[in-house]
Amino acid sequence: MSSLPQRTHIYQNHHFDSTRWDYFEPRSDDIVIATSYKAGTTWTQAIVAHLLFQDGKFPAPPAEMSPWLDMRIVPLEVVLNKLKAQQHRRFIKTHLPLDGLPYNENTKYLYIARDARDVFMSLWNHYTSMKDEMFMLMNMLVGRVGDELPYPPEDIHIFWRNWITRGAFEWEADGWPYWSHLSNVQSWWNYRHLPNIQLFHYGDMLEDTEREVRRIAAFLEIDVPENTWPDIIKAISFDEMKCKGELYAPGGGQFWKGGAKTFLYKGTNGRWRDILSAEELRLYEAACERALTPDCRGWLEHGGPN
Repeated sequence: MSSLPQRTHIYQNHHFDSTRWDYFEPRSDDIVIATSYKAGTTWTQAIVAHLLFQDGKFPAPPAEMSPWLDMRIVPLEVVLNKLKAQQHRRFIKTHLPLDGLPYNENTKYLYIARDARDVFMSLWNHYTSMKDEMFMLMNMLVGRVGDELPYPPEDIHIFWRNWITRGAFEWEADGWPYWSHLSNVQSWWNYRHLPNIQLFHYGDMLEDTEREVRRIAAFLEIDVPENTWPDIIKAISFDEMKCKGELYAPGGGQFWKGGAKTFLYKGTNGRWRDILSAEELRLYEAACERALTPDCRGWLEHGGPN
C-alpha cells in the first residue's frame, strides 16, 4: 500500500463518474464529506452546514451548498461554477471509494461508515421509493457508462442476494446494482492514520450525537462557543431535520415517493435482524471475508475508536 492514497480505478455507472473530479480546483480549506451511501451523508452535510453557519442562516439548502460532485445528473460546468462562486468554506459530497478520488493533502476528508446490514435496509427504502423520473434521469442521460439502473425487485430477499454477492464493477464482489459498500469502507479505513482523513461511525453518532459533532468540529478546526452547542445539536436531531425535510433532502426530496419524509426515513439501526435469515447472514459473512480486513470489519460492525 502506498504511503498516500492513489487513484487506481475509474468509477462510471448510471449514478456517477469519478473523472468529474479531474476538473475540480481545490482550495486549501476544502472539506469533503464521503460515504458509500445511506450511511449518514445528508446528516453530516447538515452538521457541517450548522457548524459553518452557526446562526442557522444558510445561503442555500445544505445539499445545494454541498453538491455531489461525482453525480452525473447536474452538468459538471454548473456544479463547478457554483462551487467557484462560493465565498464560504466549501464542503463537497462524494460517494467514491478513496481509490477513485484524486487525493489532496490540504483537503479535510470526513468519512462516515455504517454497518453494511443497516446500509442495506436504508438502501432498500431509498431504492424502492424512487420515482420513475429518477430512473429516467439515471438511465436516459447521455454519456452513461455501463448498464441501466434496473427497477428494484418486489422481494427484499432477492435484492439482498444480488447486493451482497454481485459486484457492479469487475474489481468488486458486492453492491450490485450500485457499488460496493464494503470495498468503499476498506479503501478509507486503510488511510485512517493520515491527519486529514477522519473516520466516523453512524452508530457512534446515534449513540452520542453531541460527542461526535464536537469531534467533527475539532477535526475541521471550527470554533463553536459553548452557548451555541445546544441550538446546533437540536437543529441536527433527526426529528428536527425530518420536520424541515425539504431543506435537507437532495432536491427537496422531489424524486422520492412521499418526498423528503421518505428520503429521511427512520435513521435507526438493527432493522435487518427481523428480515435476514441465518442463511442470508452467511452470505454477509462471506462478503466480509472477501472485502474487509478483520480490524475494519470489527469497527464497521461495532463502531468505537478507529
